[in-house]
Amino acid sequence: MQTDLWNYCLKAYALPGIEHACLRLQSQGLDVCLLLCAAWLEHRNVACDEARLESLRALAEPWQRDVVQPLRALRTQWREAATHDDALSALRGQIKGLELEAERTLLRRLESATREWLPTRSQNGCDWLQRMADSVDHPDYDALQTLRAAINHA
Repeated sequence: MQTDLWNYCLKAYALPGIEHACLRLQSQGLDVCLLLCAAWLEHRNVACDEARLESLRALAEPWQRDVVQPLRALRTQWREAATHDDALSALRGQIKGLELEAERTLLRRLESATREWLPTRSQNGCDWLQRMADSVDHPDYDALQTLRAAINHA
């Protein structure tokens, strides 16, 4: 079992169907870093409660809003033009690298915030993924199930 969040995420994201599921959930307004953190916490059998969920959201939301999303928006905005402009394509690649590093920084912060949250002996923990997905109306159930299936394989 991967113990650190970043390596867990890399392994999970590489599993069949996970990238597509995450992108579908992201398009609905969900934070993929929070979802992957939720999967990691569920995999580790860490109990959740509303206070923990809110602390993770409070940590992630400003970083997503102020750092990750502006980088993603710029990269997306340049997609079409970069297909015809090599210099812009190279800059777009650098933006993508910055976006990935920003997400990695967020995952490090999420891991640090959960460092003291130990696994429970009980199997009656909450459904971290569902609780994270409850922040949007009608989250993509199939995408959530794909992500859930990967929890124990990463």
